[in-house]
Amino acid sequence: MSKFISAQQAAERIPDGAVIMVGGFMGCGTPHKIVEELSKKGTKNLTIICNDASMPNGPDGSDYYGVAKLVHNKQVKKLIASHVGLNPEVAKQMNEGVLELVLVPQGSLAEMIHAGGAGLGGVLTPTGVGTVVEEAEHVHSAIEVDGVKYLLERPLKADVALLSGYRIDKAGNIWYKGTTRNFNVVMATAAEIVIAEADNVVEVGEIEPENIVTSGAFIDYVVDGGVA
Repeated sequence: MSKFISAQQAAERIPDGAVIMVGGFMGCGTPHKIVEELSKKGTKNLTIICNDASMPNGPDGSDYYGVAKLVHNKQVKKLIASHVGLNPEVAKQMNEGVLELVLVPQGSLAEMIHAGGAGLGGVLTPTGVGTVVEEAEHVHSAIEVDGVKYLLERPLKADVALLSGYRIDKAGNIWYKGTTRNFNVVMATAAEIVIAEADNVVEVGEIEPENIVTSGAFIDYVVDGGVA
């Protein structure tokens, strides 16, 4: 059975209240067509796990680039991210009590997602020891190992992961261009449903086996992002 669906069909698979991981770094490596359809659908009360809240203005001249669309529409109930300074709407909505923000250091965020995908119980990190971070919801406890204090941070998992790949073959195998791989790779392992948007769809075999970064075994659905 073909894995291919439209961007609209991808959005229809995401219900209100879903926990979603979205790949990308300031919109680079974000599945823009799927996010656009999710924005149009108006899906609400979402928990978004991503690196950042993107930007109000994109490099392509668009307004509300990437996940910034969802924030602007107040579709996001909770945002778990590393950096939100480029999107002033996040602070505004926090102050209004509309949006809950959980800030996690970038390395910790990546490892927490990795732990969720690998079935691990959490991540030990010294980052945040002795600060208010010790009381954060994503921290299970503070523990000492060989005389060094660490925070045990909980693993992260999602209902749906939305990825973007530069080349995706018809079996769902992905090759990423440059830094667009960012969080996409680890998020592919940590969700119940994984949907990948392809900049370019290619035949099986056109991506050399050694160049496949994310195996099609992790991908449930593919959206052809090159289709108008």
